[in-house]
Amino acid sequence: MNRWRTALLAASVGSVAALGLVVLPDIPASAAPADLVVDYDCTPAGPDSIVRHGPVRLTTNLTFATDLVVGGPLNFTWKLKYANSTRFQSPNYFAAGAQVHAVGNVQLLSSWQGILQPKGTADQDTKLHPDSYLTLPETINDPGLMDKPGTIKVTPRDIEVDFTPPDGSVPVNDGNETDNPTDLQVKYSGTWTSLDDRPSAEHHVHNDLHETTEMGASAELTFVGTGVEYIGPTDKDAGTVDIYIDGYKVATVDPSRDEDNKPVNHDLNGGVKLWESAGLEYGKHTIKIVNTSTKPAWLDAFNVLTDTQKIPTGYHRAICKLVGGPVSVVVTVREASPSPTATSPTSPPPTTTTPPPSTNPPTNNPTTTGTPTKHITPPPSNNGMGHVIVVPPATGTSSSTPSSSAKPTATATATKYVKAQVAKTPKGGVDSGEAPDEPRPYGLMASGAVVLMGSATSGLLMRRRRAEHAGGLK
Repeated sequence: MNRWRTALLAASVGSVAALGLVVLPDIPASAAPADLVVDYDCTPAGPDSIVRHGPVRLTTNLTFATDLVVGGPLNFTWKLKYANSTRFQSPNYFAAGAQVHAVGNVQLLSSWQGILQPKGTADQDTKLHPDSYLTLPETINDPGLMDKPGTIKVTPRDIEVDFTPPDGSVPVNDGNETDNPTDLQVKYSGTWTSLDDRPSAEHHVHNDLHETTEMGASAELTFVGTGVEYIGPTDKDAGTVDIYIDGYKVATVDPSRDEDNKPVNHDLNGGVKLWESAGLEYGKHTIKIVNTSTKPAWLDAFNVLTDTQKIPTGYHRAICKLVGGPVSVVVTVREASPSPTATSPTSPPPTTTTPPPSTNPPTNNPTTTGTPTKHITPPPSNNGMGHVIVVPPATGTSSSTPSSSAKPTATATATKYVKAQVAKTPKGGVDSGEAPDEPRPYGLMASGAVVLMGSATSGLLMRRRRAEHAGGLK
């Protein structure tokens, strides 16, 4: 009865194999993603912070998957927004194109130890003046690749927010709010005269000009940037001017001479860069010009420069800390299931010979004669996650020569099905020790029985004929 069941099972498997189907493993559905809402209070952390008038409250939404496989990313998506009317604000006057940067910190413990830092940037599309509201990055994120199974305790930590001004320059002289920042005022010491509404042909900044003939009179500007230019007219009657940066004398300029140190022969040729201090460390600096004679000295404007490549991280920074205690979520990383494969039904492999029973796994290496047998090597175990159906030829013949080390195999006309990745287990299990059924030549036995019955019938007929010739049966 067991053999009939085996034959039926083989026939069922054969019908599936003929369709070239693969039994795929069941993949468990992913666990629901974590969705954490966390509030933060942000306070100044740099010398000229974007937190200008008390703490700024943020509310954040951190999401990430909690069920991963090895080789997949642990991707944190962190949305940021202001929680109330408090805002980050511009620390100074800047052209359009400044940026706000946010960096989150997510602590990983257990199978992994470390910090992931989701990042994001928001462009400030308009000109800024002190206390202009700054736009936050809507989302910060950072994927981390999982390279081994385990569990991870995920805990959100501090968020750092910083500000980067754009490359460029801001001219500062005297004028109204439209053409001159009110908080970037030039401080004049001594006697200076404001010459407004100058002819446009003179090319003065904003068409106005300050002039002094007092020896020792000065003009001073405190600014934030990486450089500054002294803008004024060249004139045949100009006197020399000393320049100080942060209290140190750094240069003396003579506006009565040109770039080649030749005397000029014109009057009030405005808008000329008389001197430049580039390459300053980004931060707050002071420039001061001092008239060294009783000859005229002029100031069109100071041009404040910003080179973002020289801006250190943290100058305008704010640090945001959790409101209340930290919250943690555990993430599980499991081994990825190997993808099962199936032999194409259009190119079936030939049958294999059956090796003698052994307590060791079959080697698929019998001694054969005639057409060599192709051996099907099962793929590595897929840990029970389904199986692969291997399709042999529909019909075929294989023969083997009996020897002391191999059992003879009869001619086969039926299809042989091999279930990959499944080891043969002796009947009765490990405890009984009963050996597996040996292959039986049922086809050969049936053929022999037919031949034997034919031979017996032929012999009986011959005896009857002889008896008739001899006059009866004996």
